[in-house]
Amino acid sequence: MRRLFFAALIFVALGPVPGTVQRFPVDNLTQRASARSLASEPEKSGSIRFRRGWHLVSPHSYFGGFSGLARTGPGTFRLIGDNGYTTRLVIDARGRVTAVDIRPLPTPDGRRASKAMADTEALFIDPVNGKAWIALEGINQIWRLNADLTAIESRRRLPEPRWPANRGAEALARLGDGRTVIFSENADDDPRGTEALLYTGDPAVPGPPPIRFFYDSRGKGLVSDAVALPDGRILLVHRRLGFNPVFTTIVAVLDPAAIAKDAVLRSQTIGIVPRRLAENYEGAEVMVEGGRTWLWLVSDNNFNRWQRSLLLQFELVDLPPTPTPDSKKAAR
Repeated sequence: MRRLFFAALIFVALGPVPGTVQRFPVDNLTQRASARSLASEPEKSGSIRFRRGWHLVSPHSYFGGFSGLARTGPGTFRLIGDNGYTTRLVIDARGRVTAVDIRPLPTPDGRRASKAMADTEALFIDPVNGKAWIALEGINQIWRLNADLTAIESRRRLPEPRWPANRGAEALARLGDGRTVIFSENADDDPRGTEALLYTGDPAVPGPPPIRFFYDSRGKGLVSDAVALPDGRILLVHRRLGFNPVFTTIVAVLDPAAIAKDAVLRSQTIGIVPRRLAENYEGAEVMVEGGRTWLWLVSDNNFNRWQRSLLLQFELVDLPPTPTPDSKKAAR
C-alpha cells in the first residue's frame, strides 16, 4: 500500500496530470524568451545563500522540462530538457534575455527523437573545449556532443544490469582529475542505496568498465543532479516529494575519495532551497568568480501549468570541512 501511495504521489508531482499539461495543437517555434525576476529576499539555509533568480518563460512549444544546466560564460546558460531540446540563453546584468536559441539535440539517424531518445537528464560541458556530455535515461547511454551541440561524436551504453528507463542515469559530474561519476535516480531496491558508477576515462567511448558503488541518501530523497566542487567533493541535489510543498530540494556534499567497488557512500546536508522557491530542481552548476563560489539551479516544469521554470543563483558559504580519513571509513 505504501508503494502505491508513493507511486501515485510521484505521478501527481511529476505528471503529466490530465488537464494540467500545456497542449500545443500547432507547434509554436518562436525564438523568444523572458526572465521575470524573483524577489531577492536575503535567505540563508546552512551553507547556501539565495542571491537572485528568475522565472523563465517562452512561447516556444519546446521550452521547458529543463534537466541539465551549464553556465558557459557571463550571463550565458546552456539548458537541456528531457524532451530532447536544448536552449541557449543570455541574460544581461539587468535580468533581460538578450539572446535565445531553442532547438532539438542531434540524434544518431538525424530523425526526430523518440520519447526514449529525448529523455536527456544530465549535462556537463568542458569549459576548455566546449564539448558536452549528456546522460540519456530512456536508452541507458552517455553521449559526447561537439561544442555547439549539433553532432554526436561518441556514445556508449551503461553496463549491465540495465538501469530501468524511468529510474536510470539522472546525474553526471566531471571531477577535477577527469573522472566521471554517474548517479541513477533509483535503479533498484537494494538496501545499500541507489546505484552509481565511476568512470576513470571518457564515459562516452569504449574503455574499462566503471566502478559500481552505492549512494545512501538517508531520507534526503532522490538525486536529481550532481556537480563537482572546487575542493574536489561532489555537490548533490536531491528531490524529496511531499504535499506542502510538493518538492523539497536538499543540497548535500559527498567526498568521492571513499568510492570503491560496492562501497556505500553517504553525504552531508549543507542546505535546503527556501520554501517560497520550492520547485522540481533537476539541473545544477557551480562556478567560482571573484573568489566566491556560486551554485546555479534550474527547475523542470514538466510542461505542467502549475509548475515553473526557475533559474536561481546561490552563494556557497561556510562549507563543512573535508572529512578526515577516519570519517571516510565510517561513511563506507
